[in-house]
Amino acid sequence: MRTALGTSSIALLLVPSASAAGDVLPLARQKTCMSCHALDRKMVGPAYQDVAARYAGQPDAVARLTQTIMQGGRGNWGPVPMPPSPRVTQVEADQLARWILSLQP
Repeated sequence: MRTALGTSSIALLLVPSASAAGDVLPLARQKTCMSCHALDRKMVGPAYQDVAARYAGQPDAVARLTQTIMQGGRGNWGPVPMPPSPRVTQVEADQLARWILSLQP
């Protein structure tokens, strides 16, 4: 029997809310995100607070960041490209994106 919920809708139901955002920091460390990013200062990549500020209020921010986390990106924050993260699942990337967006100063 089919339901109205698609796979991506079900995945979103499994993602913790911003209230559980602190629980995502260990995931960011495990997936080596913190090797290039910090919460409040630029390293190789932008500070997560800067990313949150740039995408604040954009309705497609979670989807865009999820895609960038998984596929990488270039040219958005300077000349250093962000490599893709093949070891990060769709659900994990969505969790990370929501967590990053919750970090507005």
